[in-house]
Amino acid sequence: MIAHDVRRTNDAIDRLLEATTNPRHRFLLQAFHRHRFLEIAGRYEEIFAPEMMCDSPVYHFDYAKMNARVVGNDVKGLYAHWGQTNQTIFYAGTEQVAVADNYIASVGDIFQQRLGAELATAGFQVDDPKAYYLYYSRGVQQIWPYDDQCRLVGEDVWEPRAHEATIIKLDPADVLSTVRAAELLAPLIKPLPKFDPAAMGPARVR
Repeated sequence: MIAHDVRRTNDAIDRLLEATTNPRHRFLLQAFHRHRFLEIAGRYEEIFAPEMMCDSPVYHFDYAKMNARVVGNDVKGLYAHWGQTNQTIFYAGTEQVAVADNYIASVGDIFQQRLGAELATAGFQVDDPKAYYLYYSRGVQQIWPYDDQCRLVGEDVWEPRAHEATIIKLDPADVLSTVRAAELLAPLIKPLPKFDPAAMGPARVR
């Protein structure tokens, strides 16, 4: 049985929230927290709510042998595909999170549940294309930029230790479905507070 608990994926965000008093930074961290749990739960449509996401987000990936720029509706399509194939499941090992006026940065050891067939298509050696694996990478670096209304502009995900990444075959009993993840995370997915620029003040970094 694997030791990971999807409900602990945002622990680093929770720790930073406990120490953060700046209203803008707190709002960004709450948006980040909500986004990640919505993604894992397969509730991707809610991520694209106008108070959370800009009109045309741009994602850059250099991760798991995927080097791509994904824009607008294609981002939504990627979330939908991962949700339908139980690949939205992420676990965080050691992670550090930092927040500024217009971005959040994360560096951490990340596990993603991946379908064997898709890993094989990307060039990984798997012994069963129908099985699920954990793709494990150390020190994954992420930058999430936000606009002045605290809406996500995109994601930049980089894997500097790609050569050290490993894949771990999962026992069927350890495979977590997106549906089950949604049930586990539902009590932890909180609505965003109302965005109040008067209370937050203008962003200091342009």
